[in-house]
Amino acid sequence: MSTVSLGMPALPPRGFGNISETEPFPSYARRELQNDQLRANLRHATHTIRDKRLRVVSELPDWEELREAGSAIKAEAMERLPELLAQFEEQFTARGGTVHWARDAAEANRIVEGLVRATGSSEVVKVKSMATQEIGLNEYLEERGIAAFETDLAELIVQLGHDKPSHILVPAIHRNRTEIRDIFLREMPGVDPELTDEPRRLAMAARAHLRRKFLSAKVAISGANFGIAETGTLGVVESEGNGRMCLTLPETLITVMGIEKVLPRAEDLGVFMQLLPRSSTGERMNPYTSLWTGSTPGDGPKDVHVVLLDNGRTRALADRHGRSALHCIRCSACMNVCPVYERAGGHAYGSTYPGPIGAILSPLLTGVEAEENKSLPYASSLCGACFDACPVKINIPEILVHLRGEDVEARHSRPGARRLPSQFDLAMAGASWAMSDGARMGLLERGLPLGKAAAGRDGVISKLPGLGAGWTQSRDIPAPPAESFRAQWAKRAKNSADPHGIKEGEGK
Repeated sequence: MSTVSLGMPALPPRGFGNISETEPFPSYARRELQNDQLRANLRHATHTIRDKRLRVVSELPDWEELREAGSAIKAEAMERLPELLAQFEEQFTARGGTVHWARDAAEANRIVEGLVRATGSSEVVKVKSMATQEIGLNEYLEERGIAAFETDLAELIVQLGHDKPSHILVPAIHRNRTEIRDIFLREMPGVDPELTDEPRRLAMAARAHLRRKFLSAKVAISGANFGIAETGTLGVVESEGNGRMCLTLPETLITVMGIEKVLPRAEDLGVFMQLLPRSSTGERMNPYTSLWTGSTPGDGPKDVHVVLLDNGRTRALADRHGRSALHCIRCSACMNVCPVYERAGGHAYGSTYPGPIGAILSPLLTGVEAEENKSLPYASSLCGACFDACPVKINIPEILVHLRGEDVEARHSRPGARRLPSQFDLAMAGASWAMSDGARMGLLERGLPLGKAAAGRDGVISKLPGLGAGWTQSRDIPAPPAESFRAQWAKRAKNSADPHGIKEGEGK
């Protein structure tokens, strides 16, 4: 067994792959906000998915208990990760499979290339896989003369459009059906020139195109939603049946799985098979769930491999505040409720993992001190909708605040960093001083009428000086009330002789 130093701070991966933002989020998002068609596509798609999810989740009286169970199982798996990975390797190998260990994207890509070349094939078919997108496998293989064909409909659209995925569950969510028809007409060999944008016609065109690949491919590459340590079993869930074709027809099957996907027991699937379909596609049951354990003579692929990928996961595991990000089951529920994602789109995050989960997972994998992802922890309003939607209860807002704090500390500790406090530092220190004492807070509240006087006729403050100018560049601030709640309460107590009233300036 090629061991990985689990639970200890890992060395920086030599090649991150596609988990680094290519442009700071603020500048990319500002540009995307000008794309009205993109925003319309995202709004329609995310609202449709989240409305379906709400309906099917409301049917389960024990939904919150299921969330607790899912969170507990993933926490146990992270706590026992070295032991469970060793058990998985033992069981997978005993059943005829081969296990490979990859420290980073570069090593994983080399392993997969070597396995494909050993078959003599120059083509592979692929199941939708976040892990292979993360390591940039398609681009790597193409540069070396090996063609990788995506078989998931949305992934096929992205690939034919020379595009990048923008959503974990629906990679082509930023495209509407007219745009998809145009891509098929332009890029798909042999397609009917009279093709319309009717969804059924588009799906049938993709089916005819892919059927030839399924029947001729000797090698398939997949990801994995789960790996069961107890039995050495791998699992993929999907909605179209393309995955089932990839997992059963070729002679060689190569799976790339992040090490955090391992679960302790087969019975744990009972929890996630209820959480995942409802949270992702808004379905009660997943249409296609494929499980395989090693290889079986006369049934399915003869040569079965799994590449267990680290690529920064041990680094994230060592962060006690952020390690719960590894609990993610890639359902995308957090994206579908996020107001920032809905307006900026997935490409603005630059990483394979967009949305709220990407804003924490990508920096944790690469290190928040790295330049690659330093703006992502700020790509959130901290509204908390993602935490409420997460089926395994990842507290994304709390981790975002933690990562922001780490970023500030890292910037202050860099050689040559400014030693004098910034405007923001002084403002926060002043706010802390004032708000930690009732009497001080009372003095501050006496300035409320001045704030109200600074407002315009519409009752809002549209321009602030100094540090506050950044806030008012893109938003108006409601004018403060003429009187604070504490002052109103004190007045009420005085007028009504209320024994529970407090005097202005009292309390903490």
